[in-house]
Amino acid sequence: MTGAGPGTERNGGGAGPGPEPEPGTGTGTGNGTGPGPAPAPGSDPSPGSGPVPGEPAALPDAAPAAAPGDRAARPPSAGPATEAAPAPAPGTTPTPTPGTGAAPAFGRGAPGERRLHPVTPLRRAWAPIAIAVGWVIHDLDQAQKWIDALTLTHALLGLLVIIPAAAAYGFLSWWFTHFSVTDTELRIRTGLLFRRTAHIRLDRLQAVDVTQPLLARVIGVAKLKLDVIGTDAKDELAFLSNQEARELRAELLARAAGIAPESARDVGEAPARQLARVHPRTLAVAILLLAGVWAGLAAAAGVTAVVWALSGSPWPALAAAIPSMGAFWAASAGRYITEYDWTVGESPDGLRLDHGLLDRTHETVPPGRVQTVRIVEPLLWRGRGWVRVELDVAGSKNTVLLPVADRDTAGMVIARVLPGVDVRAVAGSMRPVPRRARWCVPLWWRGYGFTAEGPVFAARHGLVSRTLSLVPHAKVQSVRLRQGPWTRARGLADVTVDTGANKSVTARLRDAAEARAVIRAQADRSRTGRREALPDRWMTGR
Repeated sequence: MTGAGPGTERNGGGAGPGPEPEPGTGTGTGNGTGPGPAPAPGSDPSPGSGPVPGEPAALPDAAPAAAPGDRAARPPSAGPATEAAPAPAPGTTPTPTPGTGAAPAFGRGAPGERRLHPVTPLRRAWAPIAIAVGWVIHDLDQAQKWIDALTLTHALLGLLVIIPAAAAYGFLSWWFTHFSVTDTELRIRTGLLFRRTAHIRLDRLQAVDVTQPLLARVIGVAKLKLDVIGTDAKDELAFLSNQEARELRAELLARAAGIAPESARDVGEAPARQLARVHPRTLAVAILLLAGVWAGLAAAAGVTAVVWALSGSPWPALAAAIPSMGAFWAASAGRYITEYDWTVGESPDGLRLDHGLLDRTHETVPPGRVQTVRIVEPLLWRGRGWVRVELDVAGSKNTVLLPVADRDTAGMVIARVLPGVDVRAVAGSMRPVPRRARWCVPLWWRGYGFTAEGPVFAARHGLVSRTLSLVPHAKVQSVRLRQGPWTRARGLADVTVDTGANKSVTARLRDAAEARAVIRAQADRSRTGRREALPDRWMTGR
């Protein structure tokens, strides 16, 4: 986020940043898994609330988007709606509450704890072998000497040691891994030598995705990935049987939605209604019509030819071509494999995204967590009326909503993500930049546009590949105005809004008076948008 320098104006309510979100997971190395000690009397556990120099001011009432589980009747900061247990009398031993007692003895599962699928040791047994391969790659000369001096007897003895060691490691790591679901959290206990207990609060869950790599699909198992507020990496349970993975996913989402624990297991997986499906042939044609793919291939061929001509040997040319060919593969075949058979479905727990040719992925876009929607129109797609729809989700890495679709289908899906937004109406209300902007950005100034009159803050940029960004007013966290020396001399300014996904959208080269009016009006638009936003919540529909 760009700090405010000379020529920068900001608008906000003067409120500083709120307290940081509490993490969704915790780790422990001892036997106890209960809550930590209470803060000392008189201490203030919350951070300060004063303004931070160099940061944009937050809009009035602006706060990071709440997790679906936090949109319950109780305040977001409140814990589960349970009564506190009375303190034990002096000299007596407290009785542990179910689901909150101490961890069981090492390697022994507590009541209600479960283990992963029995094929999991096969996945983890590769760790010692991978270490050996890494050592060989690290010191090729020494490895070559060892291989030259290696005899058949030594090779057999090495296999007799490595294979049982790998098998033992895989089995023991699986044996000492347990997970359980309590009334308030999912616990995952792991560790053979160093113990780790992850406490994943159910009211902090954003999404639970089911992933099936190619070999796992053959065996009939799946991996469960959990997206939690306050964590960068996803926790996962790998592997579970297909049925157990889906049942556990449904139970976790039901509990995160506030359904009683005794009823959560009976809810089952929420039904989904298909909204759109990308045909594999359409996806293949769309990728072939991307100019960047062919530009990458031409660059790879050119670099290879130049290096070969200068060196006179094919080996340096091959070494130079490998990275370029890898990038070409990722943009063409790799993209096709990942986005194959892309299906978008709607269910009470959010939008379902199913895709993948080799590794099948079942993702969930949580309701109310979408901060920005982008509509991308590559140059060669416009004749066919195709667009690509991308999104920013707070705390999640989901970035694609539709890899390719016609404008009507894209508008229909976007209307489900952003209720009340008509993409055609927004595009038609775009206001171009003043003609004097051509002195700041020659030729490309024609691609810029902006409007904020409807339910979204919308900004457009690009000529070859046009991008329209839509930010609901309710998701705007802060707004700022920026002027450089050249734009200030021309009476122009940029207006930038920041969202809860740590991303920004900028309306470039606006008239300075218009930009200041937008800054003043955006606070009221955001306040009204948050007041009128639909209370999306898991398992309850709209």
